[in-house]
Amino acid sequence: MSELKVGFIGLGIMGKPMSKNLVRAGFPVTVYNRSKPAVEELVAFGAKAAGSCREVAEQSDVVITIVSDTPDVLQVMTGSGGVLEGTREGLICADMSTISPKATRELAEEAARRGVETLDAPVSGGEKGAIEGTLSIMVGGEQAAFEKCLPVFQAMGKKIVRIGGHGDGQTCKLCNQIVGALNMLGLAEALVFGQKSGIDLEKMLEVVGGGAAASWAVQNLGPKVIKRDFEPGFMVTLQQKDMRLVLGAAEEIKLPTLASGLVHQLWKQNEADDQGRKGIQALVLALEKLTGVTVGE
Repeated sequence: MSELKVGFIGLGIMGKPMSKNLVRAGFPVTVYNRSKPAVEELVAFGAKAAGSCREVAEQSDVVITIVSDTPDVLQVMTGSGGVLEGTREGLICADMSTISPKATRELAEEAARRGVETLDAPVSGGEKGAIEGTLSIMVGGEQAAFEKCLPVFQAMGKKIVRIGGHGDGQTCKLCNQIVGALNMLGLAEALVFGQKSGIDLEKMLEVVGGGAAASWAVQNLGPKVIKRDFEPGFMVTLQQKDMRLVLGAAEEIKLPTLASGLVHQLWKQNEADDQGRKGIQALVLALEKLTGVTVGE
């Protein structure tokens, strides 16, 4: 069993399997989540329960947070009963959510004033990667803190890279979201095009997935679309939150992001059609509405 005590806040689609992998790896894990059934499941799996974010911090050497959005991270960290109320010497807080790079840097400064090291360590790989422990983890923060937390990250991920200073991990994650979003758009358009043209979509995906156009979306989401499976591995609403972060960060640096803006608008159609809780592959539904073509018919 590792001597490094890990606190984990946020037991959602990603956080629950990630925290289970830490327990499997032998870390003493203390968890907190607003929804109690997830906590009970983790306790049955071998973790300890805490009554607040502050209590998690008081019992941990490393605190991991993975929650929905920037305001949620700030509440968990700086709100009443938050992590920073339970600080102690040597504590490292690693936020694995996807949030604003600017807010991440500001939070790092606030934590440093209280003697707490922070890392931004957002992840990519979806629920499947979280379950299998094969996530890509992109990290911003000081090298010494990164090295101390590396065994923790290795229990949850396969590709772990320190990108640079505070906020750089979040910026890298936004790059990841741009590529992932545009891959999804390309896949959706190809499926609609292939359907309209009358070719075998399963064979199309087989050969495209083995060539230069291969992507995670082609291999994992393409078959789901053909089967009309729009259950979420990652929901449209959360993807849209990430795209707003992309567009906001681009505005700060005065950078035009034409393709990101387009796919954001198409997912907005999903939201308007009450499809926000579907998986991001529901993007094809927006294209079907525009074209009158239904994939898989």
